[in-house]
Amino acid sequence: MTMALRMSLQTRFIVTVIFLLIILVGAILFVIEQREVKSIFEESKEKGILQAKNIAYLNLEPLSYWDLGPVERNISEQIGQRLIYVVIYGYDEPIVANDFIKDYEDIYCCSRLEKEITEDSYFFESKSIRIHDENRIIRILEIEVPIFARGSPTKWGSIKIGLSLEDMRREIRRTRLVLILIGLAGLLVGIMGAILLARRITGPLKKLVKGTVDVSKGDFSHKIEISSQDEIGNLAQSFNRMSQELLQSRKGIEEAHKKLIQAEKLASIGRISATIAHEIRNPLTSVKLNIQKVLGSARLDDLEGEHLKISQEGIGQIEIFIRELLDFTRVSDLNLDRFPVEQILIESIKMMTQSLDQKKVILEKNFKPGLPQILVDGDKLRQVFLNILRNAYEAVAEEGKIIISLSLKREKPVKKIRVVVSNNGQAIPKKDWENIFEPFYTTKATGTGLGLAIARKIIEQHKGSIKVQKKEGKGTSFEVLIPCGREE
Repeated sequence: MTMALRMSLQTRFIVTVIFLLIILVGAILFVIEQREVKSIFEESKEKGILQAKNIAYLNLEPLSYWDLGPVERNISEQIGQRLIYVVIYGYDEPIVANDFIKDYEDIYCCSRLEKEITEDSYFFESKSIRIHDENRIIRILEIEVPIFARGSPTKWGSIKIGLSLEDMRREIRRTRLVLILIGLAGLLVGIMGAILLARRITGPLKKLVKGTVDVSKGDFSHKIEISSQDEIGNLAQSFNRMSQELLQSRKGIEEAHKKLIQAEKLASIGRISATIAHEIRNPLTSVKLNIQKVLGSARLDDLEGEHLKISQEGIGQIEIFIRELLDFTRVSDLNLDRFPVEQILIESIKMMTQSLDQKKVILEKNFKPGLPQILVDGDKLRQVFLNILRNAYEAVAEEGKIIISLSLKREKPVKKIRVVVSNNGQAIPKKDWENIFEPFYTTKATGTGLGLAIARKIIEQHKGSIKVQKKEGKGTSFEVLIPCGREE
């Protein structure tokens, strides 16, 4: 695997931007540096021309009379660190020069000006001179301008000066240093901007990658929080929609799987119940009739009669179990009609009144007024509420409390009647929350475990739902939602 492939997108982006910045900043600095060097050189040249003309003007009068003594003194006074040498030519031959330049015959010997010139003419050249005594090289700018006598169009002579370029070179070095510092500062700012931009771009992408990994592991509830409105934001929104759709699809598959398992259970229970009805019910009826016949005998003493009655009660419990089992497996049509849900609840409560009074259970009703009638099978729905009330009755202690709440829940696309039956008895253990509606599952010492399973089957036939509100501690609440159906 190559290095480019191993580098992350963020690193590649930063390296690319830095590379482009270096090229761009370098090109800009090069152009500016060239322009600045040229400007400094032109400025030095203009100053040199003015200085040469000024020397010629100051010495014009003594030169006109060939009084060379004042000229030599003037030249000696002006020679310094910047002005290296001065040579004055009379027509073409040198007539005055400082001692330094006389050692350099190639510079001292002759004028470099052309024959046909004007007052604005000049000659310049950059050159290097090796100092014989000090074994060093100095760089100079040599400038030569013509000298004209007052009122004469003919050149009298010329003056050549040599200016040190060290000041100019120092100025160029300072300029380059300033430009380099500016370039480094700009490059640093650019690098920081590139890093921030890379993080801004790759940060959401990392979230998307993490989201895809989580989704691949089955966590379809993962949601990416991205507030940007650009293409990455649109991608995040699409990803969230995809995750939500996958989550809904998985829930649908899980629900379908549960229904398939439930259907398989019902089919198995149906086959078992048919066998039970055929193999057990008929012999059990014969046993029951014989016990009743024996109980009617006058020769039976009290102890034997008591044992036979216990057997008769056991047979009754077996018959109840068989009847509930057949009711659970039998697919019966609903006899639908419109009923006030309050009426069905009150009828279910009446069937439990005697048991509630014996246990001194407090029953509290919170019914919202003005609820619409519902299209249901009244008998089957009454059986549902009776099963739930019976479970609540068995859960509470003596002088316990049961609360029945009735209200309207507005859910799209239909309204639903919401019935909540709560008690302050022992709560259902957490481990049983997912199983209490399964057939034959019970937490009580007695019972078939079919009551809540039958209740769920009836509610689902009405396109509704029933669930236990999951909470730990004391008390249990069952919630039943029933669609109101199409209003007449």
